[in-house]
This record gives sequence, C-alpha cells and structure tokens, in this order.
Amino acid sequence: MKNKKNPTIKDIAAIAEVSPATVSRVLNYDATLNVSNETKKRIFEAAEDLDYALPSTKKRKTKQRILGFFSTYSVEEELEDVYYLAMRVAVEKLAMFHDFQIEPIDRNSKKERLNQVEGLLCVGTFSPEDVDWLKKLNKPVVLLDSSDEDDSFSSVLIDTSSGTKSAIDCLIQNGHQKIGFIGGVDIPGKKDPRQVIFENELEKMNALNVNWLKLGGYTPNDGYQLFKELMSEDERPTAIFIANDSMAVGCYKAAHEMGLAIPEDVSLIGFNDLASAEFLIPALTTIKLQIDYLIEIGLEILTRTIQKPLPFPIKVIIPPKLIERESIKRIN
Repeated sequence: MKNKKNPTIKDIAAIAEVSPATVSRVLNYDATLNVSNETKKRIFEAAEDLDYALPSTKKRKTKQRILGFFSTYSVEEELEDVYYLAMRVAVEKLAMFHDFQIEPIDRNSKKERLNQVEGLLCVGTFSPEDVDWLKKLNKPVVLLDSSDEDDSFSSVLIDTSSGTKSAIDCLIQNGHQKIGFIGGVDIPGKKDPRQVIFENELEKMNALNVNWLKLGGYTPNDGYQLFKELMSEDERPTAIFIANDSMAVGCYKAAHEMGLAIPEDVSLIGFNDLASAEFLIPALTTIKLQIDYLIEIGLEILTRTIQKPLPFPIKVIIPPKLIERESIKRIN
C-alpha cells in the first residue's frame, strides 16, 4: 500500500459538503446534533474513503467483471457500527481501482440482476437461510471477516485472537493489572471471541474480575451505558479493553460526563481502528484490522475462483496491528 497523509476534519468536511464542526460532532456521535442519516452516511464514508490507501501499482485493465456485494447490515446499522460501513467503502473503492463493477444484491434481488454477477463478496452475520440462499445461487462466494459453520465458502478473516492478545499485552506492558472489558453479543448464548480470549488470558494471570466484564450491543450508546456501569463499581479498573471503536466513542462521552480523564483516570484501548479513532481526544490506541488487505485478498480469491473453480474452499487469516496513540497511561 502507498503512504498517505492522515486526513483532517477539514478534508472530510470538504468532501461531505458540511462544516468541520458538523463532522466533529458526527464522528463523536453527538446525540444532540440534528442531521439526517444521509448526511451522517456521507461524513462517515468520506472519513473512511480518505483513510483508505490504494495499492501503488494499478493492475492491467481487463474485461470488466460484475461482482455482487451482499451485506446483512442496513444503512442504520452501518451508522451504529461504522466498521461495516468501512468494509463496504473499501470494497467499492478497491473494486473500482481494479475495474470491477460492484452490484449490491440481497435475497429479494431479481433473477436478471443475480444472473449478471459472476461472483459475490459477502459481509455480515449470516443466518442459515442466508447460507442456503447463497448456496442455491451456485456462484463463487467469498465471505469477508466471517465464515459459515460448515465452511462451504472461501473466507478471509481477521485474527481476532492475536489482536486481543496484543491489546492485553499493550496494557500489561504499560503496568496495568486491573483491566476491564466492554463488549457485546452477536448470537445469544455465544461469547464474542474477544471476550473468550480476554477471559482466558486474564485467568492465566489470576487477574480476571467478573464484575469488570460488561456486555451489551456494539453501538456507541452501548459503550456509553456499559462504561458508566463499569466505572460505577466500588473498585474500578485502571484500564479497559473495548471490543470495537464505535463503543469506545460512547465510553469517551460517558467518561466526560463522569468527570473522568482519559488516560489519567482510566486507560482505553479499542478494536478496529476506524477513521474516527484518531479524531477522538485523546486519540484512541486501538487494534487495526487491516481491511484494505483483507478485501484485496478476498477479491483475489474470488476472481481466481471465477476463472477456475477451486477444488475446495480456502480460509485466509489476516493478522491485525497495534496502533499506539494517546489513550493509555503508563503506571508503576
């Protein structure tokens, strides 16, 4: 990937055609701001678009392929957890770079439209009905940052385990032993892999406090509520691992309302490295999920499968990367 200049609030405002103040308030999920979802969508897309670095060498132009893009997330859900918006923006931008045409499709798409696409990139949480529908299409399918239970499709995944361990190691190396966890639940009764690794690692150190495990959804509002619950305990952690950056935004708001300074009173580390993470004050230390590389590999697998079907599905694991900023305090 080529080097890029970090985008600024003014850069985003210019593309989204709004004021820098509006950009700042949207990126910080200011509930008092009265703007439409379309404006919010434009701002988040501009932020992710500017944060995305294209490969330095464009591939030779060939006959344009039409690829389907299937996401289980609505516009409203994308705005609550911007990770999936970032995935879509990166798919669209990289596909355009390689001269692919992307067609959004869903289970209600007309047969004529489905027949046009040569293969599908898929993002989201897939129900058994979704999986059955994808199988019946009888087209090459690659799942991005997800996989189906019986591994019927090729997939490209983020190594959540190593990312979680990197977050914990970062806190430990900065002297933290009292560590809390704020996360969510996608499937009732099934723990998020980040929570599983977090519990296992802290149990090994005899440092797990179940009162410091707070679970809800994955939205900024969930982060806000769960942070208040956690930091209202009689004994507080000195640091918190937050399962995604969207929740971290809510944690920042709650900390401000509670009169707690980050990182002086509590250190925070997130997960995802969304474009908005560097605009938080202080800038959020987080685990970067290398979305651009994930999608590059996903496109490569899909186009190869279209050209020559694979004998069996393959699974590729992409390692994440720690991005150190300003939200962690070193303690003795």
